[in-house]
Amino acid sequence: MGAKEMDSGKAVTILGELYGLAVGGIPKVSRPAEALAEDYLSRHPNVSRSARDLIRHQVAKCGASGFLSGLGGLITLPVALPANLTSVLYVQMRMVAALAYMGGFDLHSDQVQTMVYMCLTGNAASQIAKSTGIKFGEKAAVSAIEKIPGKTLTAINQKVGFRFLTKFGEKGIVNLGKMVPFVGGAIGGGIDSFSTRIIASNAYRLFIKKKSL
Repeated sequence: MGAKEMDSGKAVTILGELYGLAVGGIPKVSRPAEALAEDYLSRHPNVSRSARDLIRHQVAKCGASGFLSGLGGLITLPVALPANLTSVLYVQMRMVAALAYMGGFDLHSDQVQTMVYMCLTGNAASQIAKSTGIKFGEKAAVSAIEKIPGKTLTAINQKVGFRFLTKFGEKGIVNLGKMVPFVGGAIGGGIDSFSTRIIASNAYRLFIKKKSL
């Protein structure tokens, strides 16, 4: 295995750590993704409205520096990453996982986990999706996701890993100049809401409804 493959694998490992936290929640900090989704599902008469409300509130929450700082200090990973980046990825991943749950997908499925990763790649997601035969213009069938073979999942994870290498950088040092379109500038105390909405739109179209945000 070459250096690039190892680096990509490390990036996917980091995403896996965050996914576990997003799905399971962080005690005294944030609820599991399923609980978050159920909260919004109980507020509205249909899944579409619930999903849009969740997205709206999560994007707004992402801009709160205090919220992100609180998360950053409590998330521990096997590599050293800036707290702000860790918090950004956690909030975005938890939002996407909650949307997947709303759409009836099993968050403990390897296939769904990989699809969540793919949504996080922003504008690159539709290109990566081509390898699965899934179009980002319509909701994917649960059965279609479940049938994605392991070899395809591995290939997708490698592509996702390469995309995130520009975020993580060597030894966890982030080159902010290379983060576009993920963040598009210095993070400061919050997340770029535009890039977060691109991620949300990916998840909405894949897991919830045919119509884009």
